[in-house]
Amino acid sequence: MVGIVVGKEITKKAFTATSIKHLKSTGMHADSGQRGLYLQVTQKQNSHNVSKSWLFRFTSPITNKRREMGLGPFPTRSLSDARDLAATYQRQVLDGIDPIEDLKAKKSKEQRNLASKLIFKTAAEQYINVKKSEWTSPKHAQQWRNTLNCYANPVLGDFSVDEITTTDVLRVLEPIWTTKHETATRVRQRIESILDWCIARGSRSKINPASMKANLSELLPRASKIKQVEHHPAVPFEEAPVFFKSVSIKRGVAPQALLFLLLTGSRSNEVLGMTWSEVDQTKNIWIIPKERMKTRQEHRVPLSKQALSILNRSQNNQLNPKPTDYVFPNPSGKRLSSAALLSVMKKMAAPFNQYVPHGLRSTFRDWGAETTNTPNEVLEMALAHTIKNKAESAYRRGDLLEKRRKLMNQWGKYLHD
Repeated sequence: MVGIVVGKEITKKAFTATSIKHLKSTGMHADSGQRGLYLQVTQKQNSHNVSKSWLFRFTSPITNKRREMGLGPFPTRSLSDARDLAATYQRQVLDGIDPIEDLKAKKSKEQRNLASKLIFKTAAEQYINVKKSEWTSPKHAQQWRNTLNCYANPVLGDFSVDEITTTDVLRVLEPIWTTKHETATRVRQRIESILDWCIARGSRSKINPASMKANLSELLPRASKIKQVEHHPAVPFEEAPVFFKSVSIKRGVAPQALLFLLLTGSRSNEVLGMTWSEVDQTKNIWIIPKERMKTRQEHRVPLSKQALSILNRSQNNQLNPKPTDYVFPNPSGKRLSSAALLSVMKKMAAPFNQYVPHGLRSTFRDWGAETTNTPNEVLEMALAHTIKNKAESAYRRGDLLEKRRKLMNQWGKYLHD
């Protein structure tokens, strides 16, 4: 039976799906067959047609206030379905539960569960996007993506970060732990960093299964037993003057950048990203901002006569005629790639074609240690190495610039003369 609200009077008549279908009277129509169930009939704007939808009215057992909640339109929600749903909510009211608040709580819980079900490959991309501004090399983010896509994502990619176990991480590492140990170590560290980030943001509640301090140290062979240390192939310092002369006769920007790299003992990314705004030509100093340094600290490089000669040629447009702020640009005026430096060395005659640009830092370091009386801390400062001794680091204020200037002048003279 249905009660039709007319003022304060309620008339009753049989209520069926057919009678509802033909009902045209606007207003709230109470269903006498189910307590709290109403059919709301409204006039459509600029039309003689009406729309009908179900409502459940109740008094909240929590606030003791009248509330109503929509149950859907008719006929999408049938009379029998509406009565069943209203009966369910009515039972909740009798049990002291507010159905509206109960639905909100369930929806909130589902959203939290959804957030916690972050899958690994999505978490990895989010981590990279968050952290890439900290990395000095613009290629670092792509290196992360490449190693994760190659080794981690095929195994962990679609796993919820909260469900990844030590066994899962082992499935990634074991195939490459002994054959590609350097790569495997890097992959493990990156998985650990991503999962640590997930723990910090609340997407994972368990311990990190990629941590060596957890179970991995007992499940994988020790690095000292399998790892063969492979240093970057370096030009012996005794052969450095011949190498310098061989590169000097080559034309182009890349050979000059390689010579500058050797003269300053700097890293490839530092030289290739060098701009004219970083050069103090009155004091003959190259000031590398902390954002471009591996140590995240500003580094001053005293420039020898030989290094200044290379800068003068570049500034006079003898290296690249296209206007650019880069000291060593490519033909389009953009940053020169590290592959260009490697290509110069690979095209050289033996034995120099077996060495790599980064090894030139070792060439400089070996020369300083073997042929000069330069203190170790000056050599380390020249290479912009982090001071490992925490006590020394805390009290160190200067950067030994003038001592390093003398060292770099000696190095330039050794290479050129």
